[in-house]
Amino acid sequence: MASYSLFPLTIFLLSFLSSLSFCSHAAPICRNSEEVQEVIVKYWLNEEKGDHIVGLGARFGEKLPEEKENATKLPAKIPNPADCCSTLREKLSGSIAVCPRGTCEFSVKAEVAESAGAAALLLINDNPDEIPVIDCPINKTLNIKIPTVIITKSDGNRFNNSIGGNNNVELLLYAPARSIVDSSVVFLWFMTVGTVACAAVWSEFTASKHGAEVHDEFSPKKPKAGVDDDEDEIVEVNLMSAVTFVITASAFLLLLYFFMSSSFVWVLIILFCIGGVQGMHFCITSVVSSKWKQRKVTLPLFGEVSIFSLVVLTLCITIAIFWCVTRKQSHSWIGQDILGICLMITVLQLAQLPNIKVATALLCSAFCYDIFWVFVSPLIFKSSVMISVAKGDNSGGESIPMLLRSPKFHDPFGGYNMIGFGDILFPGLLVAYAFRFDKAKMKGVEDGYFIWLMVGYSCGLICTYIGLYLMDGHGQPALLYLVPSTLGTIVGLGIKRDELKDLWNSTLEEISRSNRSLGGA
Repeated sequence: MASYSLFPLTIFLLSFLSSLSFCSHAAPICRNSEEVQEVIVKYWLNEEKGDHIVGLGARFGEKLPEEKENATKLPAKIPNPADCCSTLREKLSGSIAVCPRGTCEFSVKAEVAESAGAAALLLINDNPDEIPVIDCPINKTLNIKIPTVIITKSDGNRFNNSIGGNNNVELLLYAPARSIVDSSVVFLWFMTVGTVACAAVWSEFTASKHGAEVHDEFSPKKPKAGVDDDEDEIVEVNLMSAVTFVITASAFLLLLYFFMSSSFVWVLIILFCIGGVQGMHFCITSVVSSKWKQRKVTLPLFGEVSIFSLVVLTLCITIAIFWCVTRKQSHSWIGQDILGICLMITVLQLAQLPNIKVATALLCSAFCYDIFWVFVSPLIFKSSVMISVAKGDNSGGESIPMLLRSPKFHDPFGGYNMIGFGDILFPGLLVAYAFRFDKAKMKGVEDGYFIWLMVGYSCGLICTYIGLYLMDGHGQPALLYLVPSTLGTIVGLGIKRDELKDLWNSTLEEISRSNRSLGGA
């Protein structure tokens, strides 16, 4: 009797569970709580394979496969009507619908394409360089099964205009997973840290063994009459330079932001080539001249020059021209990095800090400058000025060369990891000062400052990459991490060792003279 009394309850529960199961299919297929899928779009035009394109998957519909082998190459078709906002006049079975953005909501386009039998929907944005995130519509129940992907207008134009007629355009969509850390990050880290270290100790290993005259390396070198010396005069950074840096750099950055064009970038490319040639010439000749004597000849207009220097100059110009001509090729990053590293090593030989007081003013100014133009500028200009300039927005496909870059070796989406010259030069000035200070004070490795600043710079660079990862690839002001890790290190050690007064006020020339007088006594 009791078992029969439970029968109506059992029927009710089964009906309720069935209704839940039915509702689960009708519920919105939406993934607002998940990360947006980054999608690779491969295309073929008349069986000829084109470059892959990167897009973003919508948060509704099915996910695309991660493996390329699990994806299917399908023909691309433009629906009729082309905007995908009303019932299509022909079926799209077994094909990918390609529609422009606009006229109606994204979800409506997906529903129309799915009702016509399309296997996927590829949307082309109306902006040539940006890709929006497609969220689920508010207060609307979705039952969309097909995946939806959006790409930029410039990428879509590569094949969209060829769809139809006698052309055969095929697409393959998949969403591979990114690795957490690409080996290019490690490579760029070593390249950056190595550049700073080499620039700091460069003068130690290129000191001439053949010159009869010995210069005081802690004071600015001035050309002397009758002396054959290839070394350039050293520029000592002062407080005025530190203060005017922010104004000058900010004005130049705004100029690039508002008037960026391919012509403007070409000016920067030419200046980079000139600086790279001078830097490479300096690095090669300074190393060779310190080991071997050079034969010299007298030329009109140039006077007495070494034959080796002329050969090296010709080689450097050839390398710079080759890089300039092939700068859009996949291998161009090698030439850009070589020219850039030589340029920065040379700059760090010609510009020197006299003490920590000037270093504090300069690095704190650069610290504020970097943070403002990356994080604060979007509140004023509606986009990050620094990131927009670094990406080369509105540059007609040209990119600014004033940075080191390394291709992402194992990232299926490609791209580059980059670091600007300023993130190397400003901390590099302080690291180079620490090396010269240790030498003036005749300090060893453990009780010196150079090795600890190199550790600080290395750790600051690691923190930059961690911040980049935690903020999903949003550009980071590297000096936010590098200034505290270097300036904070030398100030902290100076306080601990009771040497902050010497670091803060005394010039290296005064410290060197004082040590020589004590040694003589």
